[in-house]
Amino acid sequence: MTVFLSMILVPVAVASVAAVLMMGLVNMMRGGSPNLSQKLMRWRVFLQFVAIIIAMVTIWMLGQ
Repeated sequence: MTVFLSMILVPVAVASVAAVLMMGLVNMMRGGSPNLSQKLMRWRVFLQFVAIIIAMVTIWMLGQ
């Protein structure tokens, strides 16, 4: 289980945060919709929360 968390789930979570961040930056640079920017910001914050929880669970499981 720790191998799955540390080798697969943590990188996927971090990559998803980075992807949403890049989408938000591209939208902002193009002068896109402010509503889309807000939606992407909310998704980024939620995905960061999930990534932190996954990382903390992984660290906890590696310590056991």
